[in-house]
Amino acid sequence: MIDGVSASLAEVLDGRWAHIRQAVRDELGAEFVTVPGETGDEARERVSRLIRELPTDVGVAAAFPAGYGGSDDPGGSTVAAEMLAQVDLSLMVKAGVQWGLFGGAVVALGTARHHDAYLRDIISADLMGCFAMTETGHGSDVQQLRTTCVYDAEAGHFVLNTPHEAARKDYIGNAARDGRMAVVFAQLITGGRSYGVHAWLVPIRDRDGNPMPGVTIGDAGPKAGLLGVDNGRLSFDHVTVPRDMLLDRYGQVAPDGVYTSTIENDTRRFFTMLGTLVRGRVTVGAAASAATRNALTIAVRYGESRRQFTAPGAEREIVLNDYLAHQRKLLPAVARSYAYVFAQEELAVTMSEVFALTEPDEHRQRELESRAAGLKAMQTWNATRTIQMCREACGGAGYLAENRIAGLKADTDVFTTFEGDNTVLLQLVAKGLLTGYRDAFGSLDGWGRATFVADQVREMVLERTAARSLIQRLVAAVPGRDEEVAVTDRGWHLSVFEDREKHLLESVIRRLRGGAATKKDRPFDIFNDVQDHVLATAAAHIDRITLEAFVAGIERAADPAARALLSKVCDLYALTTIEADKAWFLEHGRLTPARSKAVTAVVNDLLRELRPHLGTLVDAFAIPDEWLNAAVLREEPARQEAMAKEDDAVRAAVSG
Repeated sequence: MIDGVSASLAEVLDGRWAHIRQAVRDELGAEFVTVPGETGDEARERVSRLIRELPTDVGVAAAFPAGYGGSDDPGGSTVAAEMLAQVDLSLMVKAGVQWGLFGGAVVALGTARHHDAYLRDIISADLMGCFAMTETGHGSDVQQLRTTCVYDAEAGHFVLNTPHEAARKDYIGNAARDGRMAVVFAQLITGGRSYGVHAWLVPIRDRDGNPMPGVTIGDAGPKAGLLGVDNGRLSFDHVTVPRDMLLDRYGQVAPDGVYTSTIENDTRRFFTMLGTLVRGRVTVGAAASAATRNALTIAVRYGESRRQFTAPGAEREIVLNDYLAHQRKLLPAVARSYAYVFAQEELAVTMSEVFALTEPDEHRQRELESRAAGLKAMQTWNATRTIQMCREACGGAGYLAENRIAGLKADTDVFTTFEGDNTVLLQLVAKGLLTGYRDAFGSLDGWGRATFVADQVREMVLERTAARSLIQRLVAAVPGRDEEVAVTDRGWHLSVFEDREKHLLESVIRRLRGGAATKKDRPFDIFNDVQDHVLATAAAHIDRITLEAFVAGIERAADPAARALLSKVCDLYALTTIEADKAWFLEHGRLTPARSKAVTAVVNDLLRELRPHLGTLVDAFAIPDEWLNAAVLREEPARQEAMAKEDDAVRAAVSG
């Protein structure tokens, strides 16, 4: 139970779906929490049992249509998954595969007959399923999958086939043990022509759990983490698939084999199909940040009780959190976690609004996809770095399984490459920015005609995030000379982030134009030569929209004390982001050496100001103690108290 400023902060952080967050906290007790030291088989058995005990009314299944037992709430579904990540990441991933990927594909790509036949059993977990997209030889490049599904007009069915080992479906959640059916992605071929990647519902096991004829199922084997998820491999040897098992919302095959679609272009149809599955990326980013908040809470609370070394003249050793070096580790990470809470909420709200549209809005859909890709990449990379830092901040205790951080580290490690490899996702973000520039300002002088790039670029213009008028007002108020602005000025922060993104984007465009002039017949080289610059541009864009979301989030705080504290945390996020990229700002004349030093000095001042509130800030994450499940948080305070009593007794004996 939290109170005071922490409670006010928690209310702001919980946001639109506070009722779902609280319901999950109330309904999921210690029996759902991860068990350290389990074997893989034990973890799979436990998670398979628990997934059927999860509440579906405010759970991951909330995204399903109300007519089938869901709540028509895709945003609420991602929030429920985010909360589940704080309980057990294996359980969260298992639920995400079942209801987000498998069930989500049936909803998004199927039609009423598929919904009527399968959704209720999917929601209840009576029908467990898989999402079989990734192949051993093709992960990120989904458009080039090698699995084929050929329509036989005479027989009236499809024939699904894995032509070689590299086309085997790999890393597939739910495949090794529990899946009975899979949504399989393959090249649709009819009448001797390929129409690109489509999806089919394919039974992979019978009622007794045996593989269906022609289906080969294997286990992916031991993994670094996520022991409770039964990742497996699927191969198909000329498996018969009824015509009506094609998920045909975007492409239909008639009994005579004639293919029809409302989207004529194969590439555009493919990206439209994938765009409907964006919820997976939204969920993974949210889950990564949720796990990061677990690790930070453990590390901060440990640092409040753990003592090391004695200052001259002091009687007791100093707690870890009083050291500047420790504050330098923890407080900027806490600030970034706050920033991602606000950015993630804005993303979930946008997703809900886009999914609720009765008429598709291609521009908003593509903007959503780009933002989901970028935030997923940045949040999962941040999780990898921050959880490792928390492990080190807890010393040897952080390495023990009973203290949870090692498990969080292992379980989130794969997040950087599943639901899209992060490097590929950031390129998607940058290509959207580049095309948006082209659409707004004209030709890129040959780059736009480079086929390698044009095949992958999608038209979108990315705009400001929430609180547009406030942000524009703050930026407009910044004087023209930086030395006249305090480094804690919010408008200056916003303008610096915006200027960096704009400069990087325009520099990439200049380089692309130069490449197009000299390498017009080598389109791959044109883009490959600037790939590092492209990634920096995308990262700067996500930093900017994250800061804007934080600024908008502060406006939600009604309590003055909470609002003031949030403002300081926002300062820390902005300035530590600038500090981390000092080399760029100095190289490009955006900071003078004196101002660069001022940024570091102010960061250290902020750390001292925020140190007394460090516990308050992590308490506001509102993670139940039983979810943290860290033995050290129970034992270390008692150990320190016993040591203090012993020291007092020794001093009393000496003085006596």
